[in-house]
Amino acid sequence: MTSLLDRIMDAHRGIRPEVPVSTLERSRLLSAELGCDVWLKTDHLMPTGSFKVRGSANKIRTLGEAAKRTGVITASTGNHGQGVARAGKLAGVGVTVYVGETTTQAKMAAIEALGADLVVVPGGPLDAEQEARRQAEQRGKPYVAPYNDVDTVAGQGTLGVELAEQAPDLDAVFACVGGGGLIGGVGTALKALSPRTEVVGVWPAASTCLLDSLKAGEIVETPESPTLSDGSAGAVEPGSVTFPICQEVIDETVTVSEVEIGHAMRKVAEGERWMIEGAAGVAVAGLIKTAERYRGKRVAVVLCGRNITLETFLRAVAM
Repeated sequence: MTSLLDRIMDAHRGIRPEVPVSTLERSRLLSAELGCDVWLKTDHLMPTGSFKVRGSANKIRTLGEAAKRTGVITASTGNHGQGVARAGKLAGVGVTVYVGETTTQAKMAAIEALGADLVVVPGGPLDAEQEARRQAEQRGKPYVAPYNDVDTVAGQGTLGVELAEQAPDLDAVFACVGGGGLIGGVGTALKALSPRTEVVGVWPAASTCLLDSLKAGEIVETPESPTLSDGSAGAVEPGSVTFPICQEVIDETVTVSEVEIGHAMRKVAEGERWMIEGAAGVAVAGLIKTAERYRGKRVAVVLCGRNITLETFLRAVAM
């Protein structure tokens, strides 16, 4: 059986040049203020403004000719839908995206602009996932999961391969956690290629389903509140492949408040002149909150996306 690491390395080669290598850039402001050497992985500058292009491109690639004949169905809070829509457009594959009614209008418009059909489902992200899976089964079309799929996770893991190549001496990497696809893939790559690097998962305190599940030893339901990190919000699908992966690869966990997320987004805007979305702010906030532990060390933070409206961004940084 092909290991997840083998799949990640295959994806690292196979998704190029459609998916570029994102840069790793030093933050002078954060480094000076936090007392550690801070590097930012710029996946917010990727096509569609999110790391999700990685897993989407890899999944469409592995589906091959069958997907071109039938088209694919997926579910998304926004960024994954854009990634699949783009990958489908480039590969000549029809894409239908199911979203929950809480998805922002800006992200829904972006999905449609990339040529995908959009279906809005009453409820939240998990409702959209479940309905999309039902429709895919009924229609005989492949389902492209936002995180609960080994090929999707492998695509996200290419970010970890890039980090190991760009900075083999990293002491820690911080990433926001939603369904676990990003940190699961990145963590798997780093455990093999840079085992000294600590993998730190960061959650908004308002949405901690996977964190609570890891603590419970099984996937559990968790009450949620509105959060700036809409890209990571939502329950984890029962039986998700990411759960056992994350049990193995996450070394440390951090939760951050909405005020801390907004503060982190402001810091990145001040220091780098970048407007990042809430999920990226979560990862930065996790480092800021625990910076004392990493004084004098070299750390990286995954800026996972930039898809946020100006109104929401301004409200966040004013907290």
